[in-house]
Order: sequence, then structure tokens, then C-alpha cells
Amino acid sequence: MRVLMVGDVVGRPGRKMLNYCLPKLSKEKQLDFVIANGENSAGGFGITSETFKELKRAGVDVVTSGNHIWDKRDSGELIDSEPRLLRPANYPPGVFGTGSVVVDVKGVKVGVINLAGRIFMDALDCPFRKAKELVLQMKDSGVKLVFVDMHAEATSEKEAMGFFLDGDVTAVVGTHTHVPTGDERVLEGGTAYQTDLGMTGPRDGVLGVDKDIIISKFLEATPKRFDIAKGALWLCGLIIEADETTGRALSLERVRIEFEKDNIPWQN
Repeated sequence: MRVLMVGDVVGRPGRKMLNYCLPKLSKEKQLDFVIANGENSAGGFGITSETFKELKRAGVDVVTSGNHIWDKRDSGELIDSEPRLLRPANYPPGVFGTGSVVVDVKGVKVGVINLAGRIFMDALDCPFRKAKELVLQMKDSGVKLVFVDMHAEATSEKEAMGFFLDGDVTAVVGTHTHVPTGDERVLEGGTAYQTDLGMTGPRDGVLGVDKDIIISKFLEATPKRFDIAKGALWLCGLIIEADETTGRALSLERVRIEFEKDNIPWQN
């Protein structure tokens, strides 16, 4: 099975990039399943019913998220009504939505788990213990392939999760920092790993935000209104080929599609 995991989709530029690229990419790479982080898909902060539907129309099967899942009004009701829209599983009991889902893909049970880190982020329940709990539940129900989105700030926490789950899941990939890392590999136990997928949206901003605004914020140390950057775009992700019998990752292919600001197809 060939699965694409896509880095954080940021704002309208990210959605347009995904809508333009994903159908062609799915056909060329013979993708069976697509997972994308959509917590920044609505104006760079949060997700709405409309942006969620747009991601689905582009070809995304499961949408993961992170700390910005709550940024839009009525987000709780949205994730309660959409089982394929995940919030991190290690939020305390009683919170809206769910942090995992099992989907039938061509007769194979595929599990997706969304986690949030705790270093330099909100103090949530332990993502390691929650991950192990969910993996055991999925394995007991016959799930063969499990893909984990570890939405975290610290690279050490992401790496630790990769090694912690090595051999138990098909893939552990990081999101949140929006910077694609070059350390994709299959770990010793057969788990695919990458510290951060990167992002899908404006390439020449700071995490997708207008760079001049962010530079000004650093210089002046005062609050600023964040606007999505303009110009060049990219789509970052990772294709994982997995053995449906063993659940192990067989091969990896990093995805990076870029359009310079004067060569964006839908603007020409």
C-alpha cells in the first residue's frame, strides 16, 4: 500500500496548492491513502467546515491537526461530527472529537493516530502512554497499518516517539514546525520516520506568515497581526510504501513540489 502524509496545509494558498497537485500526484504515484495536517487550513489558524470539505475534495482521506484545532468558533462541534478529522489523542478525557480512526482501504484496516507534544507546548496527557494504548487497541482489532502524526515543537520529543513506537506502527512523522527535515528513514524495527514533513503553502514566509511581520515582531517584541505570505508555494510530504501483511514500511519517497511566484499555474 502506498500512503502519502502531507505537511501542515496553510491558508488558502496551501489549499489551492493541494487541490492543484494532489489529484495528479495520486495518479502518478498510485497512492492508496492520503493523510494531511489541516489545523492551519483556515487563514493560517484553525480549520472550518468549508476548509475541511475542500481538503476532502482534493483527495485527502484523513485530516490530522494539533494545537490550532480550537482556533475557530464551533471547532468542537465540527470535530465531533467528522470522524476523519482528528485532534490530538492525548487531550484530557471529555474533550470534543477523537484522536484516532480506523479506515478500511481496499479491504485493509488502516489506523491513523494524532498526538501532540508537551515540550514548549500545552501541558497535555502523556503522548507516549496514549500512543501505546491506542496501538494496542488497534492491533487487537486487526489493524495492520498504523500511521502516527506527532504534532510537536521539539525534535527530541519527535525522535523519541519514533524509537518508542518502532516496530509497532508503520510510520511516525512530525508536524507543527513547518520546516521539512532531511532525516526520513526506515528505523530498525520497520517504522518509517521523519522529524517534520514541512508544510504546504507559502514557501517564502516564516511558517507561512508574511516574513516582514515576523521579523518586525522579533525586533520590536510586540504583538502583530499575522497575514499569510504571498509568492512562491510548495507542497511537502512523504510517500510510504508499506507491507499490508507485516505492517512494516518498505520504502520512502520525499515529496516536494514547488512553484515560483511568477509560475503559479492557476494565476497564469
